[in-house]
Amino acid sequence: MQLKVPDPEYTASPRAQANFMLAIKLTLGFLAIVWAVFLFEQISQISLSRFGLRPREGMGLLGLLTTPLLHGSLSHIGSNSLPLFVAGVAMLFLYPHASLRAWPMIYLGSAALAWVFARPSVHIGASGLVYGMLAFVFVSGILRRDLRSVGVSLMVWFFYGSMVWGVLPAGRGMSWELHLSGALVGVVLAYLYRDWDRPPVKRYDWEDDPEDGDEFGADDDFTKSERPAERDQDQDPWRSDRWH
Repeated sequence: MQLKVPDPEYTASPRAQANFMLAIKLTLGFLAIVWAVFLFEQISQISLSRFGLRPREGMGLLGLLTTPLLHGSLSHIGSNSLPLFVAGVAMLFLYPHASLRAWPMIYLGSAALAWVFARPSVHIGASGLVYGMLAFVFVSGILRRDLRSVGVSLMVWFFYGSMVWGVLPAGRGMSWELHLSGALVGVVLAYLYRDWDRPPVKRYDWEDDPEDGDEFGADDDFTKSERPAERDQDQDPWRSDRWH
């Protein structure tokens, strides 16, 4: 598999660094909401689990909005927090425009699909959202085949590859249905948005002007193209109307 190398001027730009910090802040903001709901339950001694997802029940549809926010114990919310942070930052930073559409669909779709086929019980937790985002990040990197995205995909597989067993029916206290639903939605959306948020690729003189150089199509040995200031101004690679 041939990997494309993103342009260093793009990946190391102030705009890219600002986007990375924004991805961290947004993900931490969502995590703060999840933890605030959990702490409210613990302090008030009011259980909100009854508002979770109830498959094939009309009132259970409320779980489409509440399920990722509800957790039954400290270990439950703790096990979801770190992968939620990693997947959220990776998804928002690498695929910002696709994430604006994919993230809400993963949030709602993971619970909606589980509502159709899951066991009659109350399903809660952000694990469906986690599986959906991790699947989206992993598959997106493989489909785009640029060095940065593939690197993040390999990192996700290295740290969370064992989570794939969570989509199988095992353990009475685990909602494998949410896991499977989230993973399926994430894979489908990664395919649908595979052409979005592709970074500019590093190019060389011999690729752009094969007739102006020597017999190999370059004036020097594989030197990176220099773009005039006016070309940079007219074709800014970070403009939102060019990268979607």
